[in-house]
Amino acid sequence: MATSIDNRYEFIYLFDVENGNPNGDPDAGNLPRTDPETNYGLVTDVCLKRKVRNYVQLKYENKPPYRIYIQEKAILNKIHEEAYTSIGVENKGEGKRKGKGEDVEKARKWMCDNFFDVRTFGAVMSTGINCGQVTGPVQFSFARSIDAITPLEISITRMAVATEAEAEKQGGDNRTMGRKNIVPYGLYRAEGYISANFAQKTGFSDDDLTLFWEALKNMFEHDRSAARGKMSARKLIAFRHSSRIGSAPAHMLFDLVSVIRDGDGDIPARSFRDYRIEIDRNNVPEGVELIELL
Repeated sequence: MATSIDNRYEFIYLFDVENGNPNGDPDAGNLPRTDPETNYGLVTDVCLKRKVRNYVQLKYENKPPYRIYIQEKAILNKIHEEAYTSIGVENKGEGKRKGKGEDVEKARKWMCDNFFDVRTFGAVMSTGINCGQVTGPVQFSFARSIDAITPLEISITRMAVATEAEAEKQGGDNRTMGRKNIVPYGLYRAEGYISANFAQKTGFSDDDLTLFWEALKNMFEHDRSAARGKMSARKLIAFRHSSRIGSAPAHMLFDLVSVIRDGDGDIPARSFRDYRIEIDRNNVPEGVELIELL
């Protein structure tokens, strides 16, 4: 494996949605997530991490060292068993294992070496067979829309029915009604953090970092669905510190980038062209490099 990164990073990620639902809220009938006090749209960190995982899994076909630990229908304890088998330790537990400290550490390292999302985002791997816990070097904030959004509920019709009984009940009219929840347009901003100190513990390398940036730029291109509408990565700005510890607080760096509404603010935004990105390059602190990746 390559050596871990030696520099701290922060990043700002802008993406937008057009006539789609970027992140449904299961507690609200799958309506687009919003802050109820402001009506600003929200996309969770978990949602963004899922799309990164999906991109890496698609590119590397779930092969080491880019396997994905958290995936649909994965049985995590079977993966933990695989870790113990690979390090040459027989699992004699009855579905429950505390594990010796030395064995747990070896299993944890094996998981980091083989699974991209474990060494990137971290994982709790102590369910059943214990492979330890990992705090990942890469963390997202919730993404928040630049302006308040107005979720719409659109009526749709289905021309087919599922059963003969359903067809007879409708008297020959096969049409059924449904609902679709969308945001007409929303530009979202997420902020993130990459710790070189945690990277040293998981083995998160420069190659992993390059793949992470690649995933952020391309993940929406392989995540199309009728529900999500048109989603696009619009801007990715990274702040590279000259050391592991860092040269400035993260919030000071985030404040250097502003998203400004262009044109008539009384008319709802319907395009990325309705905004402009302003970067205060003159006040980038010493020891920090601003990098526009997209």
